[in-house]
Amino acid sequence: MDTIASFFSFITTPVSWVIVQFHTVYGAIFGPDTGWAWGLSIVSLVVLIRICLIPLFVKQIKSTRNMQVLQPKMKAIQERYKNDKQRQSEEMMKLYKETGTNPLSSCLPILAQSPFFFALYHVLSSIASGKTIGVINQSLLDSARQAHIFGAPLAAKFTDSADKVASLDATQISVRVVTAIMIVLMSASQFYTQRQLMTKNVDLTVKTPYMQQQKMLMYIFPVIFMVMGINFPVGVLVYWLTTNVWTMGQQMYVINQNPTPGSKAQDQYLQRLLKGITTHNEVRSKRRRNIVSAIVAKGPDRNDNERKFINSLSKSGLVAQADGTVIKGEALPEGESHATKRQQPKRQPKSKRHTGGGQQPASKTSGTKPSTDADDAADAADAAPKTSLQKNDEPKDSQPKQPPRKNGSGGARAKAGARKGQQRPKHPTKK
Repeated sequence: MDTIASFFSFITTPVSWVIVQFHTVYGAIFGPDTGWAWGLSIVSLVVLIRICLIPLFVKQIKSTRNMQVLQPKMKAIQERYKNDKQRQSEEMMKLYKETGTNPLSSCLPILAQSPFFFALYHVLSSIASGKTIGVINQSLLDSARQAHIFGAPLAAKFTDSADKVASLDATQISVRVVTAIMIVLMSASQFYTQRQLMTKNVDLTVKTPYMQQQKMLMYIFPVIFMVMGINFPVGVLVYWLTTNVWTMGQQMYVINQNPTPGSKAQDQYLQRLLKGITTHNEVRSKRRRNIVSAIVAKGPDRNDNERKFINSLSKSGLVAQADGTVIKGEALPEGESHATKRQQPKRQPKSKRHTGGGQQPASKTSGTKPSTDADDAADAADAAPKTSLQKNDEPKDSQPKQPPRKNGSGGARAKAGARKGQQRPKHPTKK
């Protein structure tokens, strides 16, 4: 760790200068030799760094979502070229280039703050060794060595011996208790941040290897921090705990305000948005209008959460417009939507279908001739019951009788595919 910290020694001077400036402000309030002055200086350093890294954090979110969307295509490429690794890599890079996705963007915030982390570790290690570093002179060094956070010196570690801790005016028990509590809080905050990302802000309709990797990291990262934490000074634990809490709060804000499409967080967000729209009968902010407009523009490509949102608006008597606003419309009953349904023609009675059925087309109103006596007589003839033109003099008994059809529960049903009517007699040689 000391070798890595020495590698980032070029940034120790700026980091020490920032800490000293914050210490000057907090020292005037809490006293220059107190743990509050030095501890809050470290916390302020974290906040300043994370504010500067917000653009990278936004880029990380976009990259992570693009990677989630591309997972099915990536899996298809891997299966298609599983025997040709070179072609597989070429197709992957082509896919990244076409979609503008950078796989390394998700690691940018961690990589960007790593130099500050190791520089702070180098500064605190020098304070523990009694060496001046950067802009921290001898007087500031003595002040920092006297600063304690809940009885633990800033430069003390969990693994320090009792003699070394005693040289910093502390006891080994107090140092180990404070560092153990901070390590547990640091690991727990890391686990909760990763867990809420997996349970709320992931599209559960797409099962990809990326989700399995994230689940593994959810359990691996806290263990790594717990093992490495015993070698961190108290001041570094303050830094890392603060950055984990910041990440957790920042992640919660993103999940609540800009959730991943298709995720549980998006469903909860659209439910809150629906409640606000139905209460005021309008979309009250420009940002929300942009969200509604994007959902309307998707059309049939909407996911389940977005279709549920549009249908709920329709049931409330509101219709979303392309510009993100809503207008009042006809409230639809449960289970119906504004989609146009195809009307099925009415089924005609059996008698009309057999006789060529249907009513004769109505005569045109224009050019209608006045009815005459001949027409009335023809209408009366049509209204009279029609008689058959065939002779029916044969007695009923002479007509062949059809065998009664055996139906019902007691009768035997005809087998499927059996020939109807009289069966041909079998050949005498066949039994």
